[in-house]
Amino acid sequence: MAKKNEFLEQIELKRNELINVVAKDGLNSKVAIEYSQQLDQLLNKYNELFYKTGIDF
Repeated sequence: MAKKNEFLEQIELKRNELINVVAKDGLNSKVAIEYSQQLDQLLNKYNELFYKTGIDF
């Protein structure tokens, strides 16, 4: 299981990638939508692991 800081780093990296893609290709581009969905998945997994369970890694 990934540690909390590793998840936060992945989330921040994906967020930055999304910002860059949106600036380049627009909010409704296929890549922006894919990155947004990936970011959502990371955020949902983070919340599931570290908030719903109360586990602190």
